[in-house]
Amino acid sequence: MTIVLTAAVSIWATNAWLTERFSENTQVRAELRLALYTGNLISELQRTAVVPQLLARDPELIGSLTSNDFSSTSARLIAAQKEIGAVSIRLLDASGRTVGSTDRYQIGTNNSLAPYYVEALRSRDTVFTVSNETGGGAYEFTYSRAVVTENKTMGVIVVAADLTRLEQSWAGISDAVAVTDSSGSIILSTEPRWRGLTMPEALSVRSAPSAIQRAFQVTTDWTTAPADAYVKGRAVMRTESRIPFRGWKMIGFTTYSSIRERVNAVLALEIMGFAILLAASFYILSRRARMQSVAYMRESADLRVLNARLTREIAERERVQKELRVAEQTVQQSSKLAALGEMSAGVSHELNQPLAAMKTYLAGARLLLQRGRPEEALSSFQRINDLIDRMGTITRQLKSYARKGGEAVEPVDLREAVGSALTMMEPQLRERPIQVRRNLPRDKVMVMADRIRLEQVIINLLRNAVDAVKDRRDGRIDIEVSRGAHAYVSVSDNGPGVADLEKLFEPFWTTKKPGEGTGLGLAISSSIVADFGGRLTAHNETEGGGAVFQVELPLNRPEEEPDEALAAE
Repeated sequence: MTIVLTAAVSIWATNAWLTERFSENTQVRAELRLALYTGNLISELQRTAVVPQLLARDPELIGSLTSNDFSSTSARLIAAQKEIGAVSIRLLDASGRTVGSTDRYQIGTNNSLAPYYVEALRSRDTVFTVSNETGGGAYEFTYSRAVVTENKTMGVIVVAADLTRLEQSWAGISDAVAVTDSSGSIILSTEPRWRGLTMPEALSVRSAPSAIQRAFQVTTDWTTAPADAYVKGRAVMRTESRIPFRGWKMIGFTTYSSIRERVNAVLALEIMGFAILLAASFYILSRRARMQSVAYMRESADLRVLNARLTREIAERERVQKELRVAEQTVQQSSKLAALGEMSAGVSHELNQPLAAMKTYLAGARLLLQRGRPEEALSSFQRINDLIDRMGTITRQLKSYARKGGEAVEPVDLREAVGSALTMMEPQLRERPIQVRRNLPRDKVMVMADRIRLEQVIINLLRNAVDAVKDRRDGRIDIEVSRGAHAYVSVSDNGPGVADLEKLFEPFWTTKKPGEGTGLGLAISSSIVADFGGRLTAHNETEGGGAVFQVELPLNRPEEEPDEALAAE
């Protein structure tokens, strides 16, 4: 018994002293390694942070945004990428659309809701954002900065930092390395399944060990200092280092395998004592497993409560969004009804003229029938029938415009939409000495839209143009439909122009006198055009004054192919 006790004390003392000594050496090396990793990470971030500031001042990129000529923009960004070594570089215009990119598949995508676009416009300084759009996998680290010229925001330059390369270098040296942000979420890690989790959640994801693994773990844990954590079923030492950037923290895990190899070389002479302590180690491990099981059950209950709360919040948000959509449709319908109210006097005049003419023709037809001239009376009846058709056309236009537009879109010819809008506005245009000039192409210009809502946009633009030139003797309104990469509808006038273009599309902002406008027409029109995948812009003419409003919509190209095939036949 004395020998056994002596052997146990000897093994314990030897193991404790050697383990402590080797653990300290291992921890020092791990801390030095984390300091090196931290320096590399900060160096990469600082190197990338300078790039947006340089590109935002590039005269070639500023010129392309000013002239809307992006033919050489992507080539310029690719050349910069090769010199800098960034993951990707993108140039967004003022609306958030990608107009230049080192990745050609990104060109044309809309990033108006992306954090790096919104934050860059707010601060007008270089901003750093971390995004994980897929909900898992790798994060995207970007620096972005607004391109400003003459105090006007022309676009945003976005540069992605290449931090995955650092992850790969860490994986080749350390057992496991993770970087957490200020909220504790893992954004970089050599373990891909850890990303997006907190460190306790990541460490709790452990596969069930086999019998051999459990036995190996038993033989090592009791001779090692208490493990800080377990990674892939292996006891590891945890080392932390604060990164001087946005509250980030780097955490490294180093296995005790190297320590055990050196300690076991000494303990090989005292192996007999290992068998005596084996039973005690089983008891300790089983107790630890029970404690972990209780902790996991408690965490699982908390997660179920949190999941139920999130479910309720999601349902409430969906209900609010549905009510918001209904409110938007109601506001749009109210705007159309207000326009109908303004046009009612002109429409009444249009109907009174045919009614007066019908009365005259009826009187003439009665006189002709009394004189026995039925053929001439039939001619008068035919004229009455034509007048009735004209009145029906007017009322059908009003009825079609008054009904609510739906959310479904269909192929619409821009020329027909403009023609219908002009027909609706014809009574108001006749009341004033306004010259209306139309420039419509011969071929169809097809877009995907809801026709009623599209006509509402054009009528709103025509009403604004009429109000702008109502006090001019030589009032003129030009409306043009054209096509290129997209379909365009331009409405211009020779009025005084718009003083504040930045607030033009804000709700309830108007230049009209109180009682003459609500300030919702252009805001609603801009929202409708955005729903169709287009945009509504405005600018003032440099020569002759006046405002120009342009609606840009994507072309419906699949609808053109059958028409071209029929024309070829």
